[in-house]
Amino acid sequence: MLAGAAARQAPTRRGSALLLSGSLGMGHDVMAEACGASLERRGFTARTADSLRMLGGRNGSRGEKVFRGMIAVPGLYDAVHFSQMRTGGRLALAIERASSRYVVPALRQELTEQPTDLVISIFATGAAATSRVKPEFPGLVTAVFSTDCCVHRLWVHDNTDLYLVTSQTAARYVRRFAPGALVSVVPTPVREPFYDPPTQEEARAALGIPADAPCVLLMSGSWGLGPLVEGAAAMAAAGIYVLAVAGRNKPLAARLTALAERQHKVIPFGFTDRIPALMAASDLVVTSSGDTCSEARVIGRDLLLIDVVPGHGRDNLQKELERGHAEVTNTDPVSLTRSALACLDRVKPPSDRVAIGPQAWEQAFGSALAQIGFGAHW
Repeated sequence: MLAGAAARQAPTRRGSALLLSGSLGMGHDVMAEACGASLERRGFTARTADSLRMLGGRNGSRGEKVFRGMIAVPGLYDAVHFSQMRTGGRLALAIERASSRYVVPALRQELTEQPTDLVISIFATGAAATSRVKPEFPGLVTAVFSTDCCVHRLWVHDNTDLYLVTSQTAARYVRRFAPGALVSVVPTPVREPFYDPPTQEEARAALGIPADAPCVLLMSGSWGLGPLVEGAAAMAAAGIYVLAVAGRNKPLAARLTALAERQHKVIPFGFTDRIPALMAASDLVVTSSGDTCSEARVIGRDLLLIDVVPGHGRDNLQKELERGHAEVTNTDPVSLTRSALACLDRVKPPSDRVAIGPQAWEQAFGSALAQIGFGAHW
């Protein structure tokens, strides 16, 4: 039915797409950017909105504070995720209803003021609200894109035309709640600079790192979760050069800068667009589970994953281990350093780049869109 309706449209029509992201870290925004760029190459006009900000000023910041608070209490977010989110428990459904009460009116206004053909939700809050407003906008096509390994209940809704996921496991989790759902498995999109990094020799020369020295890139998302300062200090004391990235965590950046003044093998960074070059300079990427893993694999760096992100982070960590070229370590500096030294022994010289280019994502994304009526002649 969707394909038939799309076929009746004039071939020259330019579609309008809305991407619903969420400002918890940078991962959702990076995926929204990738989808938007691909849609624009196909003739769409794409715009992005923040689902959390649609909660309203005070509620939006409160939502982030609540999440930060949960992950700060050992075991709390694990309990909520595994007992409620993954199962669709009462608390999860209450969270969905509460957020939709604010997001639905804002989304309704957005779609009324800017007529839209396609909404892709890259944040569960946006997916729930879109399902609720879709019947009010005839012809609106809706999709959900989740890179999580175990897609939890808040992602899955009746009025969703297409689910985009990055593993067969994720597809099966979608069908746990929607057995008849249309699901497409696509590669995780990676930003263009990661496909054309400098050589290791060039990257190290720019940073002043000896060509034969062991070197790791240490980072943990834009929030800088985990014992990055303690880990950097311990690895540097063991003779490893550490490219330590704080992300948007300014207090962490200050602490890393202070450490670097005492330990010259630590090279600190705050928020930076030099990650492709830093990965190229390193022998190993030490990080938490997330989209950084796909970027490291494109450049050809093995991973040492810090088990620091609870809930969905533990699901995604397992997915990365199963994909290979990855090990896991605990958060204490001694374990982290021992694991890093062992990994460095195994990966010197660094592994080859993954034989995959951006065309794999583009082809898979295009095929998925064609299934919901946005093919070549739309």
